[in-house]
Amino acid sequence: MSRTVRTVLGDLDPADLGVTDSHDHLFIRSPLLPGQELDDPAAAEDVLRAYAAAGGRTFVQWTPLGLGRGADSLAALSRATGVHVVAATGAHQAVHYPPGFFPESGAEQAERPGAYAGLAERFVAELTTGLPGAPEGVRAGLIKVAGDPGLAGRHTRWTMAAAAEAHHATGAPIAVHLEADGDPRWVLHRLHDRHGVRPDRIILGHLTRLPDRALHGALAAEGVHLALDSPSRAGHPGDHQAFDVITDLVEAGHAGRLLLGADTTTRTARAAGGPVGLLTDLVPRLARSYGPDLPELLLVTNPAAAFAADWRKP
Repeated sequence: MSRTVRTVLGDLDPADLGVTDSHDHLFIRSPLLPGQELDDPAAAEDVLRAYAAAGGRTFVQWTPLGLGRGADSLAALSRATGVHVVAATGAHQAVHYPPGFFPESGAEQAERPGAYAGLAERFVAELTTGLPGAPEGVRAGLIKVAGDPGLAGRHTRWTMAAAAEAHHATGAPIAVHLEADGDPRWVLHRLHDRHGVRPDRIILGHLTRLPDRALHGALAAEGVHLALDSPSRAGHPGDHQAFDVITDLVEAGHAGRLLLGADTTTRTARAAGGPVGLLTDLVPRLARSYGPDLPELLLVTNPAAAFAADWRKP
């Protein structure tokens, strides 16, 4: 079976992915960001048209279930703009959901074998059958989960176990939101050592938030993909260090593990440039410093490897 990238319009040959924003959002809402919701299909279409005009070809949305991911609009937006869109299933941290949204995630037995089967089945259905509320056949192409600040709670252990089970059932890659004071080594241990997910099927996001440059290199050496995905954000000081982090990793020989994304999660970030800024600011700086081959690797070649899967029927 040949590897393909699962977009909202169907499976795509990785060679056709083109320039890819590997972590972003057309739609997202959270109680932690009141008044900053991205919920307007017309505005999302404007974003995709501007992104396409800047040379963008594929847009990977990491918005998981329950956070207003715009499932009913994604296919139409892709058709209208010509931009391939990859959607996500999965779940964010518990704080992004109203009380009781995942009632079973806080239970003592949440991570016992089989206790997360219901959530895993939900992820699998969205990857193989379709997203609720979307036109028939519109499926997710990756699983999004999140690490916690500090020690991981039951909800996170539960969602990661479910994500791993869904990965083994389908082949889908797993993308992970990291916090500045979280522990990416724990995430890798949990998914790889405990649950058997290969490192090359794991994408770790927000590496720019973590100040330990040696840690970045150690994670890349494990074989995971590192998403440097925050040039449009203003809330985390480390997010403005993307160029320096990329430079360190490239010079350490880890360019083949790197992905780029804008991670536009708020209206403020969108107004500041969003995914277009990724292609008109960061990418030209990389090209001036390293030549055109590096942006091609980070925007085209690496995403084709990270998001393609040997899709399996559960």
